[in-house]
Formats: sequence, structure tokens, C-alpha cells
Amino acid sequence: MQMSETELLLKGYGLTTAEIFYRLPDYKNVLNTFVWQEYDLAPDHPKLLGFIEFWQDSIEGPLHSVRFTHRKMLASGEWRNMVGEFTYH
Repeated sequence: MQMSETELLLKGYGLTTAEIFYRLPDYKNVLNTFVWQEYDLAPDHPKLLGFIEFWQDSIEGPLHSVRFTHRKMLASGEWRNMVGEFTYH
């Protein structure tokens, strides 16, 4: 079962965005870019590294470089469990 975005954030995941520069197979002097985005765990980034391994094994365009950023969208101090109900009207 796949977790929701909120569940991932509560488990420490953050949004990782990678800009992948690769060479076209037939034109080695031409660089192209691909943007990849997924919820991942810092500092190891297993999903990003898995995608890079997949790219190297399955896609013909050789990698030139990868630039990425990671943003933790929700910290433990920003969320708290509230029990209660408010009635309006």
C-alpha cells in the first residue's frame, strides 16, 4: 500500500528535486536536461540514487551531471495531533 504525502512527511521524507544533465546518444556534444521530483529521505536519498542507477542501466543517454535540492516540508515541531471537535453554527 502506498503512503499518502502527509504520511511520508510525518515519517521524515522531504521533497527532492533533481535536474539531470545528459548527453544525447547520437549527438555527444549536445546536453539535454530532465527534471525528476519525488519524496525521499535525506541524507542518503535512496530513491534518487535508485533512479540514477536505473538511468545508467536502462537509458542510452549518458549522464553528464546531476544537481539536486531537498526540502523538508514538515518538521516535527510544526505538526501536533489535536483531539477535539469544533462546531460552527
